[in-house]
Amino acid sequence: MSDSAITVHVQLDTKGLYCPDPIMMLRQAIRKLNVGDVVEVIATDPSTSWDIPRFCVHMSHELLLQEQTESEQQKKLYRYLVKKGR
Repeated sequence: MSDSAITVHVQLDTKGLYCPDPIMMLRQAIRKLNVGDVVEVIATDPSTSWDIPRFCVHMSHELLLQEQTESEQQKKLYRYLVKKGR
């Protein structure tokens, strides 16, 4: 399944924020969702590349997508799709 076929229920723009803020925002957002709902996180903090996968394993959520791109300002962007588990 391509990521364009995934319904995103909440989008989190955490650009410019550093650990632990992106994880805390993800945790708060995912608490309000139903099992199976998806959160999209856009970040600039490189530590999210290991923090978010660990969060998913620890909290039993599914990491559907993890990718790195560049913004128009040549800054690295990190994008994640996280599906809420039980």
